[in-house]
Amino acid sequence: MITSEEPEDELLSKAGGEDHRLKVQESTENNEVTKNGELEANQEQDGDGLLHENQTATSSQPNLNNKPRKKKKKKKNKKTTIGETTEDDGLEDIDSILEKIEVTNGLSNQSHSSVIMESRPLLYVEHRHLNPETELKRYFGARAVLGDQRPRQRQRQYHRSTWLTIPKSTWPRYSKTGITMRVLESKRGVQHFTFEHHREYQQVQFQFLNAVESMDPNNIVLLLQGNPYHIDSLLQLSDVCRLQEDQEMARDLIERALYSLECAFHPLFSLTSGTCRLDYRRTENRAFYLVLFKHMMFLERRGCPRTALEFCKLILSLDPDNDPLCLLLIIDLLALRARDYGFLIRMFQEWENHRNLSQLPNFAFSVPLAYFFLSQQDDLPELELSSARANASRLIQQALIMFPGVLMPLLDRCSVRPDSVVLAHPFFGLNTQISQPPALTQLVALYIGRTYSLWKDSTIMAWLETNVREVLQRVDAGEPTVEESERRRKVRYQSAPRNIYRHVILSEMKEATAALPLEVTSQPVMGFDPLPPLDSITSYTRPRRAARYSNESTLSLFFRSLLPNFTFQGEDTPDEIDPVGAEEDLDQGLNRLMAAMRDLLANIQFQDPPTENNPDGNGDEDEDEDEDWD
Repeated sequence: MITSEEPEDELLSKAGGEDHRLKVQESTENNEVTKNGELEANQEQDGDGLLHENQTATSSQPNLNNKPRKKKKKKKNKKTTIGETTEDDGLEDIDSILEKIEVTNGLSNQSHSSVIMESRPLLYVEHRHLNPETELKRYFGARAVLGDQRPRQRQRQYHRSTWLTIPKSTWPRYSKTGITMRVLESKRGVQHFTFEHHREYQQVQFQFLNAVESMDPNNIVLLLQGNPYHIDSLLQLSDVCRLQEDQEMARDLIERALYSLECAFHPLFSLTSGTCRLDYRRTENRAFYLVLFKHMMFLERRGCPRTALEFCKLILSLDPDNDPLCLLLIIDLLALRARDYGFLIRMFQEWENHRNLSQLPNFAFSVPLAYFFLSQQDDLPELELSSARANASRLIQQALIMFPGVLMPLLDRCSVRPDSVVLAHPFFGLNTQISQPPALTQLVALYIGRTYSLWKDSTIMAWLETNVREVLQRVDAGEPTVEESERRRKVRYQSAPRNIYRHVILSEMKEATAALPLEVTSQPVMGFDPLPPLDSITSYTRPRRAARYSNESTLSLFFRSLLPNFTFQGEDTPDEIDPVGAEEDLDQGLNRLMAAMRDLLANIQFQDPPTENNPDGNGDEDEDEDEDWD
């Protein structure tokens, strides 16, 4: 209470002193004050006297000479006795003073913040943008977002505070899960970390693999009841809930996994610096990548593009050179939806030389779109607006020449019919789309499926139409860049790297997944580890199962296959099975066995012995049927 009220007292005293100084300039009562200390004391006393004039005008002069009022406690008590009108006037004075300060310092603060943003690393992550509630409050207000959740969040007792997610009171009590993080090495200002699984967590991981092989989600649910913060189980069960259209539960499971991983962070692991690395080849690190990616996709669908962009930068900063989940295919979309055009343009300028971002269809079309959006802003100088318009036109023409197969599918998704000139020209015709390499077709389908809604605006379509006509003129003129772009398309994009396939699988875009090659679709894809790297680094392996039932008879294997915990020959159940659960499985297996035996005995039919009239032993019914047919 003291810390929360002291700034208000100071503001009131400063406001009162400011107002009184304006009146003192007209009078000559305080001309005899010469010392600075006496001047400050009289200003505080005069401020209190001014406030009391509104309540009792006759006692204003004695209040000016009352020295004990210099104490903050007595000023606090006097403030509580002031009438409502006096308090409102004081607050209005404070607001006017703060308004003047903001007006005078606004320009300098804006320029200072822009300098800070330019000096920060490109993938710098801000903590305040990692909370989706911050973005939702800006859109809808704090009362609409929080509602009745505010007192519940203040009553959290056992959940630790985290940056990536907000723990919920409905979650199980968190305890050490057996996951830790350690430092591998530190060189050139970059620190390399890795997650580690302790022995207890490894045993739970083996049980999870057995549950996945059973193809029964109920086994994963049972595993989570005993281990509520097992990461891979939460990932797999989240996919099951999402397929069942339970989006709220799927998102809650991902947030719980994210909370568990953040609790295992090393003290030196920083989310915002952009200098901490995690190797995706290590099996223990992949879960963190996948949880962050799925959480980012949930945020984007929830309508929080600014928060999703911050998480995208975080994932990309963990391994910017290899980009195992290929975040470059979606970061442009998030930047456009978050209206952070400066970040997208800066990324293109800084990474174009060593990453060739212009060779990705999404960057080739999104960057000129960002320039176009900048050219539509009224708060920029005319020089910057003209420069943005020129860059937008130049880059969109380069994109149309390099990727002519994007135009017609994009117009079709936007429900826009091109004119007869564009339809009749072979450069944007159907043959161009058919002759594209499969990998390029996949990238184009992924980009159009995600960003076509951004191109539906009429002003954007008019700008696009103008540049399409310019491109057709350049093609008819036979510019060498047209032929060079065609040669690049044929040489490149023959096959996509593995991280692009992994990104397409995680994106679940039907247009893009339909173009996946056979070598990807023919192998099983697990949600907790899609397309693992070919050069994976594993610190522990699953124990091999010994063949226990190699000498069993066929009848014994048949009866044992009726049990729910049956495993094929050559496999073995893990040793770490709950005895109570094993007894329940045994009872269920015996019940199934008895039911199967009853059905078997009820359906057995004994044939009659063969006779002269009936050599096949089919009985009298067959003879009657033969007579009827005769």
